[in-house]
Amino acid sequence: MKRLLPLIMIISLAAFTSFFSGCSSKRVHKPHKTKYTSEARHKATMRSYKVRGKKYNPTYVSVGQVQKGISSWYGPNFHGKRTSNGEVYNMHARTAAHKTWPMDTMVKVRNLQNGRSTTVRINDRGPFVRGRIIDCSYKAGKEIGLDRMGIAKVSIEVLGFAGKIQSKASTAKAKTRVKLSNFGVQVGAFKRYAGAQIYKKKHASFYPGYKTIVKKFADVDGSGEPLYRVWLMGFGSEDEARDFKNSHDLAGAFIVRN
Repeated sequence: MKRLLPLIMIISLAAFTSFFSGCSSKRVHKPHKTKYTSEARHKATMRSYKVRGKKYNPTYVSVGQVQKGISSWYGPNFHGKRTSNGEVYNMHARTAAHKTWPMDTMVKVRNLQNGRSTTVRINDRGPFVRGRIIDCSYKAGKEIGLDRMGIAKVSIEVLGFAGKIQSKASTAKAKTRVKLSNFGVQVGAFKRYAGAQIYKKKHASFYPGYKTIVKKFADVDGSGEPLYRVWLMGFGSEDEARDFKNSHDLAGAFIVRN
């Protein structure tokens, strides 16, 4: 369930701000003061922090970014307590907790087990349970059936920022102004092309905002056989690619340039 991070704990954490683009062809939104969250709180909640010995690196996101995993919900035990952005938690409002996405990001949560969906605003950190990607408020959780199921497989998609849903028109306009870069992250390497293709499809579904490609390298180990490398491309800089790699559980991944 929910672990709330008080301001004094957040501010004392090591200062590390991640700058990564959640989508290769979309504009990254960097949070600022909103009617919900002060500028100081935004800066504090974008710093890296540790919970139970595990480090989390908050990251910037883009409209259209999608993540899949498990959703849980939290309610009466936390009603009236402070959330990470300084608000008083209201179990009857459509809000949620996410470990790394910015405060006030608007997110569509879709229950993949029954097809029901809801829209929430992130105002807290968590859930700090392996495999869970979002903790919905009681109201939002009930709308997608979590009050009966407890937890469920979901997909979450960024819809907007500062508590507002971004229009499709403004998203399309932003796409035309942002250029693709040649920085990427290698997520796998295979002797067999078929294996690389399977891995490519898997990561393309996990990170649809990036371009997933297979690169062929000839005789890299002296065996005379080629090696097929799977790359996620489209980061705005080497720093953005590095922040992405550090913020995701990608064993053996490293930065590449096409």
